[in-house]
Amino acid sequence: MKHTGSCLCGNITFEIEGDFQHFFLCHCKRCQKDTGSAHGANLFSSSAKLNWLSGKDQVKTFKLEPTRHEKSFCPNCGSALPNVQMNGSLLVVPAGSLDTDVPNKPIGHIFIDSKANWDHELELVPKFDQLPQ
Repeated sequence: MKHTGSCLCGNITFEIEGDFQHFFLCHCKRCQKDTGSAHGANLFSSSAKLNWLSGKDQVKTFKLEPTRHEKSFCPNCGSALPNVQMNGSLLVVPAGSLDTDVPNKPIGHIFIDSKANWDHELELVPKFDQLPQ
């Protein structure tokens, strides 16, 4: 399977060849800081290959020492980007960075003990097609 993606400003584009084995919604405090939201939404693969189509030299990566937490991003718009971790054996792809449809559904919420205090019963919150007036 082939997937394409990009950052918000379009300076960085990429292609991924292969399948994702896992899709987790991570509620750890680090992912909350990374995303500014309730959780990260990341796809994981030990076999897919990442190909940068444009902007490879612009990609920045932050590693929180001494943890395994890493984040790659566009320095222009701040968008989260794919990251190869664990000595090249694991590809982590922010689901929102893909331009193609995400082929998997999340298989679980992880680090739920760190869940944001406002992340409860969100399915009950009113829904709008656009920004409400």
